[in-house]
Amino acid sequence: MPSPRSSLVWLQGSACGGCTMALMGAESPDVLSALDWAGIDLLWHPSFGEHSAAAWTKLMRELAQGKRALDILCVEGSIDAAGTDPRSMAYWVAPLALRARYVVAVGSCASFGGVAVLGRPDTVALQQRAHPTAAALLAADWTSAGALPVVNVAGCPPHPGWITETLARLAKGELGAADLDELARPRALTDHLVHHGCARNEFYEFKASAEQLDELGCLMEHLGCLGTQARADCNLRSWNGSGSCLKGGFPCINCTAPGFERPAHAFGHTQKIAGIPTSLPSDMPKAWFVALASLSKAATPERLRRNARAERIVVGPKSAKR
Repeated sequence: MPSPRSSLVWLQGSACGGCTMALMGAESPDVLSALDWAGIDLLWHPSFGEHSAAAWTKLMRELAQGKRALDILCVEGSIDAAGTDPRSMAYWVAPLALRARYVVAVGSCASFGGVAVLGRPDTVALQQRAHPTAAALLAADWTSAGALPVVNVAGCPPHPGWITETLARLAKGELGAADLDELARPRALTDHLVHHGCARNEFYEFKASAEQLDELGCLMEHLGCLGTQARADCNLRSWNGSGSCLKGGFPCINCTAPGFERPAHAFGHTQKIAGIPTSLPSDMPKAWFVALASLSKAATPERLRRNARAERIVVGPKSAKR
């Protein structure tokens, strides 16, 4: 007998819509094909749904009352704190979360508050389990009917593959508590660093640094790149066929982490003390990094030194001597 299909509802709170835009940009397969392959029936998404207001309200009430099964509830964006008005998102999210087998926070706004809560004390994240940066709708120890906390697919926005793969694993019963990190993010995504696969890694190894955004060198020393701390596989899988923030010439701002929207300094700027960056690789002693950086700079090939400060390759590699 065929496996039963899972039902999914996607609600959109206070957000820019970037997570939905990322999802709709899914390629090979597209999002609807990916959900169908995973055995997921999309009951509602604001960009795909065709329900009238009355039909939408009827569907939500049936789900909230348990008259229809709900396997996965996805929430995009932060949630208004007051939930007594049917026009508010919290009014619907709270009872649906109690009925859903799994609840997924899509994007950093739903996961941790993100950009959406800046200057908005009336909006909250879905759940805060550690390092809270905003209030939350659900208690820190809350778990869904499927015995999982809110699964945080963080990012601003998240890669479409992060979303569809997480939903597929939930639908197939292949995502358990041990598969989530300390912030309830899927470890398949956060056991990597953005640094992994970065096209600028050779420049990083020799500390050949760019000083302007249009230069080829490493962006960590002067331009605020947090790729050696950010946990995501951004440079191991392509965005829109080929890209990533770093490939586009922009430093990583660690958008999968709580509080990224409130940096201690301007984006694109590396804060330093006595000339030493304060943001260094998270799992390396600072003294060792400083020592190795000094050795690396002393050994920097002229090719990398010159190319790091250029807009394009100006010195090519030499052929190996035989």
